[in-house]
Amino acid sequence: MHWKQGQVKSPKSSFTGEPEFRYIAGAHGNEVLGRELILLLMQFMCQEYLAGNPRIVHLIEDTRIHLLPSVNPDGYDKAYKAGSELGGWSLGRWTQDGIDINNNFPDLNSLLWESEDQKKSKRKVPNHHIPIPDWYLSENATVAVETRAIIAWMEKIPFVLGGNLQGGELVVAYPYDMVRSMWKTQDYTPTPDDHVFRWLAYSYASTHRLMTDARRRACHTEDFQKEDGTVNGASWHTVAGSINDFSYLHTNCFELSIYVGCDKYPHESELPEEWENNRESLIVFMEQVHRGIKGIVKDVHGKGIPNAVISVEGVNHDIRTGADGDYWRLLNPGEYVVGVNAEGYTAATKTCEVGYDMGATQCDFTISKTNLARIKEIMKKFGKQPMSLSIRRLRQRARQWRQRR
Repeated sequence: MHWKQGQVKSPKSSFTGEPEFRYIAGAHGNEVLGRELILLLMQFMCQEYLAGNPRIVHLIEDTRIHLLPSVNPDGYDKAYKAGSELGGWSLGRWTQDGIDINNNFPDLNSLLWESEDQKKSKRKVPNHHIPIPDWYLSENATVAVETRAIIAWMEKIPFVLGGNLQGGELVVAYPYDMVRSMWKTQDYTPTPDDHVFRWLAYSYASTHRLMTDARRRACHTEDFQKEDGTVNGASWHTVAGSINDFSYLHTNCFELSIYVGCDKYPHESELPEEWENNRESLIVFMEQVHRGIKGIVKDVHGKGIPNAVISVEGVNHDIRTGADGDYWRLLNPGEYVVGVNAEGYTAATKTCEVGYDMGATQCDFTISKTNLARIKEIMKKFGKQPMSLSIRRLRQRARQWRQRR
């Protein structure tokens, strides 16, 4: 479904064939630039759409775009009252309850890595859609109401790509944000999709007016020029429970942290220049949601199969189909062996090629039910359940014993 002038895209449902993208800002309430950039982005895209800009028209009509400018409004209110000159480095950073939203998500990294290290462990953790631990869901857990709201949103909408705008630096950080070794505070810790994340980070940094400029001064003490304005989060400073790591391990969404300016709270007079610095990058990064493969997993009757697992050979991270059986899988250009598995259906694989041109490659699957699934379906229809083999054998032996008597 396309959004035409005069129509409104419903925020309550996802549309088959359109990838979901999100920008959020203001998790740290005093990092105000990201908030203002999202507001300016809204205005720019509406104006350009109405003016018929083909690039923006295409982006809006083929993508579901979600923009959340202020995750931590209480923190922003504190910073706003002090103003850009008197706010300082931390005033308004935390929520009203003193929680840092950016690092308030469940630590799923430890669950995954412990499972991988203890191969004989009975408790196996999947490489994707890792469940949230029970302790985190309890009322006594130190979890901000804002964090719980973000998680509910992430679970409701099948996002494909996201960026959280932060301030105080000029760099794009990609996961993992947490080091694997408990003895280190900084260590390059890649995800199985490291090449994709590095490309996504570079797509923003390279089109920003300053991030990759070797002549510019570093914001503070760290210089990210050797990585072309990008950095692996864990190699910068380790953080447990980041939104980026949680998004990758609990949902289908690839999320990155985009530090949009050296000054967390620039003066109003600086906003036009900051907008020009980031405008192209904000658009280019959104366009990356259309890279990789996409498709629908259907049964032989053409009905979409939800929650089917999409795997890519050589990449130890899977994704799942949405409610209508559709999926989007971010990948760099290349040839991939893609597989699909769904409970009660036969597995299938096919080779899909991703090109350099913008636009995801269509990679659909039609799979049939297994024989056992068909038998169960028929038995259920007639009010019977398939008998397990052990029970069948016991009854057969009892019958033979009675015949002998």
